[in-house]
Amino acid sequence: CPGHHLTDVSKDAWYHAAVDYAVEHGIMEGMSATTFSPNIEGTRAQAVQILYNLEGQPTVTRTTSFADLTTHWAAKPIAWAEQTGVVDGYKDNTFRPENNVTRQEFAQMMYNYAAYKDYDLSAKEGDLSQFTDGDSVQEWAVTAMSWANGNALINGHDDGTLEPGGTTTRAQAASILMRFDQNLVEN
Repeated sequence: CPGHHLTDVSKDAWYHAAVDYAVEHGIMEGMSATTFSPNIEGTRAQAVQILYNLEGQPTVTRTTSFADLTTHWAAKPIAWAEQTGVVDGYKDNTFRPENNVTRQEFAQMMYNYAAYKDYDLSAKEGDLSQFTDGDSVQEWAVTAMSWANGNALINGHDDGTLEPGGTTTRAQAASILMRFDQNLVEN
């Protein structure tokens, strides 16, 4: 399998197939030559890099307008994401690239990317009220989280929670991206 060189991805792990898929398709890379770090919390910059990889790393000619990205390693992917409408910053014109990316933020980025690609966003809305914490989804993310849940991209946990404000781990991101690619891109 493509991820066989990754010493920290067990063949028995729930995310094994997703990590293999993400690595094989060039959507995600390991944190080193031999580690994927599946349980590490992903950052906002890493989330954008994943979508930029999914898009085939297009040429970026303009720079980002975010005040905190002048020398950041992901300035180019974030500039692409800003120009395409995939990401928004904060009210103080920062992006905060090293902040952990929450599940609802990642859902919003995925939703914005799907809109940028002109995928059908009307199909399959999830019912957030089925989750004990479904009402804690921020108002700005309700549509995206409902879409992500309805399309089986972001599912609830075994305890019945959705955890919208929780951090997206690298394993979760790989799983979400695999399902996005299979359920939306290939259809």
